Amino acid sequence: MSFLDHIHACNRKDLSLFKPLMINEQRVGWVRSTFEPELARFPQVVRLDHNAVSLSPALSSPDLRSAAIAEVFATLASEGRCPQPRGELYACKTSWSAPELFRIDRAQVSYLGIRAYGVHMNGWVQTADGPALWIGRRALDKKVAPGKLDNMVAGGQPAGLSLVENLAKEAAEEADVPAALVAQARAVGAVTYCMEGSGGLKPDTMFCYDLELPADFTPRNTDGEMVGFELWPVRKALEVIAAGDDFKFNVNLVIVDFALRHGILTPDDEPHYEALLTGLRQPLP
Repeated sequence: MSFLDHIHACNRKDLSLFKPLMINEQRVGWVRSTFEPELARFPQVVRLDHNAVSLSPALSSPDLRSAAIAEVFATLASEGRCPQPRGELYACKTSWSAPELFRIDRAQVSYLGIRAYGVHMNGWVQTADGPALWIGRRALDKKVAPGKLDNMVAGGQPAGLSLVENLAKEAAEEADVPAALVAQARAVGAVTYCMEGSGGLKPDTMFCYDLELPADFTPRNTDGEMVGFELWPVRKALEVIAAGDDFKFNVNLVIVDFALRHGILTPDDEPHYEALLTGLRQPLP
């Protein structure tokens, strides 16, 4: 596989299979046409027509929408028509800085195709041979990508937390990084992608951070979601990415972004350099 293949894999979708999800004539998500019959059972919450799926205008506030959507998905989950809730709420927004329109459980976000956000932190060490990354391995009981390789710290963005608050929380849980050290992390941009999955559509934004770590620091998982860490030269990580699917699907993109920004992949040695630069920041539908 090439690095570009991983970008293409994270952006496979057919929007002709989806209808816009609307609130007051504003598109906020996407609903797969085959999921419409499930939503049609709740006319007090959802209105369907030929062109769109709309939330009822009677749901005039974020709290009313959140409560109604939670009831819909609680019923569907009890019937096995969608996953059981995970107990972590995501905020529906049209952009990161936009106001919340409603909240929905993380497990059910893709069924409405709303934008989801997350944080990824590259824990790296400067060595005599160049930058090295702390690479984690996900626990085998993880619902998504069990046993796959991962960034040192990564997590979805729950409603009600700032990005830096979430980064500190995830860093403590996943790698036992002290708060004073996390505070030194640099925001370095974002990677975006939109892929079709079993539940629906995933338009995702991963806010990326770099944290240069002291040579004597070793990450240690505290929440059971990772089974261990290894310090790899970035070029080794790139070789593994190019060889197949050992990393969680979206982590490939974060590491390629790191390699581009740190000059490990250059225009002279990477034939898809320009396509990688644009492919890592896809316009989200």
